[in-house]
Amino acid sequence: MDQEISRRGFLRETALLGAAVAAMRATDVVADEAKPAVLPKIRLGSLEVSRLILGSNPFAGYAHSSGDLGQRMVAYFTPDRIMQTLDQAADLGVTAVASPPDPKWIDLFHRYLDQGGKLKIWIAQSHGSSKKMLDEITRAAKGGAKAIFVQGHRVEEQFGKGKMDVLRSWMEHIKSFDLPAGMAAHRPDIHPVSEKEDLPTDFYFQCFFRADQRPENYELPCRDRAVETIRSITKKPVVAYKILGAGRLQPKEAFAYAFQNIAAKDGVCVGIYPEHNPGMLAQDVSLVPKG
Repeated sequence: MDQEISRRGFLRETALLGAAVAAMRATDVVADEAKPAVLPKIRLGSLEVSRLILGSNPFAGYAHSSGDLGQRMVAYFTPDRIMQTLDQAADLGVTAVASPPDPKWIDLFHRYLDQGGKLKIWIAQSHGSSKKMLDEITRAAKGGAKAIFVQGHRVEEQFGKGKMDVLRSWMEHIKSFDLPAGMAAHRPDIHPVSEKEDLPTDFYFQCFFRADQRPENYELPCRDRAVETIRSITKKPVVAYKILGAGRLQPKEAFAYAFQNIAAKDGVCVGIYPEHNPGMLAQDVSLVPKG
């Protein structure tokens, strides 16, 4: 009888000790997760940012998908949740977010910073019409953007008309605010021409897929051609975007392909929609090569 009691006591104490050790390990994990990760950096002109930049398309419901996904994104990303996402990104080592300079965003980002927000760098994606582009660039610069690039569709409109002088004027206007200037494109043939024309760009954003087409083209050969373009630009950084094909590809494969095919000077821009996967952003960060 005494032996049975002793055995039960031993098992009970062992269980309690195991629980205590598990609790300590859990505390260590939480503490580790609270420490900012060390992500490799790239330079967009004079601006240093993490090699993974947080995209903002999901914040505004730009799902690039059929159905009601865009509406669900908008419902999920309340202002408070957007600010929480920015802080989570900063905690994981992401230092910059790319977003259009809409007044609503500028107001939110200012409130976020005023409340002690941790992610300090906003890269503006100017996407206004050609008639409003200069004003939108000015709004972005005065709104606190640390770098500005022109959205792909707007670049493609002018490129298609042969108006490289307009693109040049937009880049010069960005640089008049002493900010790094960039251009985005879905097509793979635009940035190499911009380089030949010696446009005053500091960086580029290159889409992996032909989202300029209707219907959008997410066939894998598109990204092979995009990679050729990125590799051809050897003196300036290129940020690849839509590397996940707007959610159509598995993250592990998509990140591996991207980082195996771009240079150390280049980065990626990825948005998240973590409603049903709270660890999505942490997973993305884990897939960025640390070396």
